[in-house]
Parts: sequence; structure tokens; C-alpha cells
Amino acid sequence: MNIDAWVWWLVGAAALGIPLVVTAMPEFGMLAVGAVAAAVVSALGFGAVIQVLAFVVVSVALIAVVRPIAARHSTQRPRLATGVEALKGRQAVVLERVDASGGRIKLAGEVWSARALDTGRTYEAGQEVDVVDIEGATAIVL
Repeated sequence: MNIDAWVWWLVGAAALGIPLVVTAMPEFGMLAVGAVAAAVVSALGFGAVIQVLAFVVVSVALIAVVRPIAARHSTQRPRLATGVEALKGRQAVVLERVDASGGRIKLAGEVWSARALDTGRTYEAGQEVDVVDIEGATAIVL
């Protein structure tokens, strides 16, 4: 029994799909797509050299193009800030005098303990302040 080369390329693509699922390394998927491209070239009747070239060109092109895009997306911060991150940069109203040692503010409808970022500054009740950071349950204001 003689099995066509394109079948072997598809078997190779499936074999490359297994470590893709197990290791979650997208490079295996890109190699699998290269193997599928080689299977198509083989099914069209091209020889072994062209099949291997198709595999290499498609695989390398995918790795060269897709990998940097995926890396850039994985390092970007999420666009929607949640939790404490969502409070940074918001404005608050001073309820009790805030200085370097402490105070109280109303932030996002809740009462928070707060302290001034600048140790020499004090903020009196009724003033608006900007939240620059959150440390534990204390808002750092400016």
C-alpha cells in the first residue's frame, strides 16, 4: 500500500497539534499550518523539494509575523481597569483633614482612609484631591 505524501504531511500536522494542545506553545500550531500548506502543495502534484520549501516558508513566515504580534498583545495592560486599579486617577472629596499621617476621603461613594503623597501638604474637608495610588486600604492623594 502506497500512501500519498500529502497524507503524511497531514499526519505531521496532526502530530504537531498534539504538543500545541499539551504545552500551549503557539509555535507548534504555526508548524502545523506549514505542514498543511505542504500537504496542499503535495496534493497539487509538486515534488518533495517544493513541499519542504512550502513547509519552511509558511512556518517561518508565521513565526516571524505572528509571534511578535502575540508577544506585544501579551505585554499590554488590559484596557479596562478593575478593582483598585480603577480607583487610581479618580477624584475624591476630603471628609476629614488629610496630611502625611492620615485622614479620610470619599472615593467612588465609599469612605477611605487617606494620606498625602507630599508630606508637607494638608488638605482640608471639602477639598477635591486626586488619588495617585492605593496602598492596602489607604488612598494616596495629591
